[in-house]
Amino acid sequence: AIDVLEKTLDDGFDTSFEPREYIRIYTTCYDMCTQRSPYNWSRDLYTRHGETIETYLRNTVLPALQDKTGQGGTILLNELKHRWSNHQIMNKWLKKFFTYLDRYYVKHHSLPTLEQAGLGHFKTEIYQNSKENTTSAIISLIDEEREGEIIDKTLVKSIVELYESMGMGSLDSYTNDLEQPLLDATRAYYGRKREDWIARDSTPDYLIKAEKALADEKTRVVEYLNPATELKIRRVVEDEILQKVQMNLLEKEGSGCSVLLANDKTDDLQRMFQLFSRLDSGLQPMANIVEKFITSQGNACIDKRQARLDSGEKDKNDDPEFVKSLIDLHEKYLGVIRETFASHHLFQKALKNSFEEIINNDVGQYSNAELMSTFCDRILKSGGEKLSETEVEQSLDRIVQLFSFLNDKDLFAEIYRNQLAKRLLNQRSASDDAEKAMIAKLKVQCGTQFTSKMEGMLNDLAVGSEQKSEFDQRMEQQDTKLSFGVQVLTTGNWPSYKAPEVALPPQMQKCMEVFKEWHDAKHQKRRLTWVHSLGNATVRATYGKKSYDLQVTTLQAVVLNCFNDGNSYGFTELKEKLNLDDITLKPLMHSLSCGKHKVISKSPASNKIASTDKFSPNAKFTCNMRKIRIPVASVESSHNKNRVEEDRSVAIEAAIVRIMKARKTLSHQQLVAEGLSQLAFF
Repeated sequence: AIDVLEKTLDDGFDTSFEPREYIRIYTTCYDMCTQRSPYNWSRDLYTRHGETIETYLRNTVLPALQDKTGQGGTILLNELKHRWSNHQIMNKWLKKFFTYLDRYYVKHHSLPTLEQAGLGHFKTEIYQNSKENTTSAIISLIDEEREGEIIDKTLVKSIVELYESMGMGSLDSYTNDLEQPLLDATRAYYGRKREDWIARDSTPDYLIKAEKALADEKTRVVEYLNPATELKIRRVVEDEILQKVQMNLLEKEGSGCSVLLANDKTDDLQRMFQLFSRLDSGLQPMANIVEKFITSQGNACIDKRQARLDSGEKDKNDDPEFVKSLIDLHEKYLGVIRETFASHHLFQKALKNSFEEIINNDVGQYSNAELMSTFCDRILKSGGEKLSETEVEQSLDRIVQLFSFLNDKDLFAEIYRNQLAKRLLNQRSASDDAEKAMIAKLKVQCGTQFTSKMEGMLNDLAVGSEQKSEFDQRMEQQDTKLSFGVQVLTTGNWPSYKAPEVALPPQMQKCMEVFKEWHDAKHQKRRLTWVHSLGNATVRATYGKKSYDLQVTTLQAVVLNCFNDGNSYGFTELKEKLNLDDITLKPLMHSLSCGKHKVISKSPASNKIASTDKFSPNAKFTCNMRKIRIPVASVESSHNKNRVEEDRSVAIEAAIVRIMKARKTLSHQQLVAEGLSQLAFF
């Protein structure tokens, strides 16, 4: 039976036995194994089984393989595949012939099964003698495929399965005899490719090739290698074509990361991000370059503003062009980080660090905090930017995003509060909803304490409008020629203002007394302080036959009332008559006699107010408009930096007391760290 089996295998015919013949062979083996000793041939049969396979492998298979060695990798592998297939058939039939032996003798003596023994003999006689040549042949074929040639993948897969079988239940043979040499060859192959690509290709072209190489290796494993190889071969390829040249690729002149950012090459940046995210700490160098690039773009905006100031442009606290350039810059790179870099935390941190440096780099007389607050003022006041509700909302969102990077958040709050007060008191706010929305956004960023005063200001006006209608009814009962209204503000919520003790006309004085009497009856524990510098009035002025409605401040109205008799006054006389100091009176007189609408004439004529000047009604005044607004320059700055610093000192002391009361004992370093975390808004 064995001779027949060997002959049919050598001749290449289909090997099968008729059932009758198979039963005869099986019965013979059964009889030889079931006799009592010394006629039991089980041991001899087991030994002869091994010797038969060894002899066939040594005398027939091994010479056939040796003949094919040197004739080309594919020829050798095909021969090995053929011989391995024959061996599996032979092993199958011998196992069937000696089934009884396998079932009892082998089990009883704890010997390797006939199938295991057959594999063991193939491993010893054939595999160990041919593995070096076959491994070289496989690696050679894989390298050919990497170069774009077509190979017989089914053949390679069959030989890989042979390596796996030689492990007898483990992957040791595959790992040691094929996988490790393949990894070494892969490292050498991609090492050569790396040197060639880096010398010839731009970074985007290199990364396209790297991406393709990684995809090809993954496909290769799926098609004919063991799945356990995928991670190992991927790491080898990543190390060779990415890790070792990472900085070269990122900083390559003309095509590195900065150039791709400058030219908005989204696809190339995305590929770069995906490839370097495979490496351990592979994204940190890329994030550092992104941070430097964004910082340089921001510094370019700052340099542009500096150049405008150096060229003679007047430095103002209103520079919408500069603030918009920063908003656009942030919006652009926020989009890049979301879409191109998948909002990865390293790139978010890079954006944060770069904008913290940009936003806190002040140029000129006015800080960025003041420029940003004034930009909000332009959006929120009537007559400012012409924007729809949606555009206002978007602009506020973006300015608050920039605000989050600002170190001097308390300075911004102080300036913003002053500008908010002006908008509210002068009825210049375009929308109450927009004002509330902005305060809500700041509240989200910095907490309730940060916006409590601003909310109090809005609340004062809401309460004031309710009380106004009640007081108007009271005024109707009084005999006054004036239309009079009062806005009551809570001292702690609003900025502090100068309250000059101006000498008011009797009609105004009477109205104030009526209000005081009404207010004291309603709120007995409150004390009123009149701030005339914030008031406004409409004065009916008649020049010749034409009447005008002059929209002025309360103090301007008091000054105009002095000239109602048509007399002329010197500056010193007016000062004494109105009980005002030079600092307050000079801007008032300048607005009335030197501005666009000269309702008062001054002699000598000039653009400056001197204490020797004389003033009289301007009989020649004419204007095409009936309603005329006469603005007055504010002598108060939009904020007091010293006051901001004083408030900081108080806040720092309060935070320290709060921390120490809670913690009792703390090292200086811990106290500083905890204090900084509590005082994050400046």
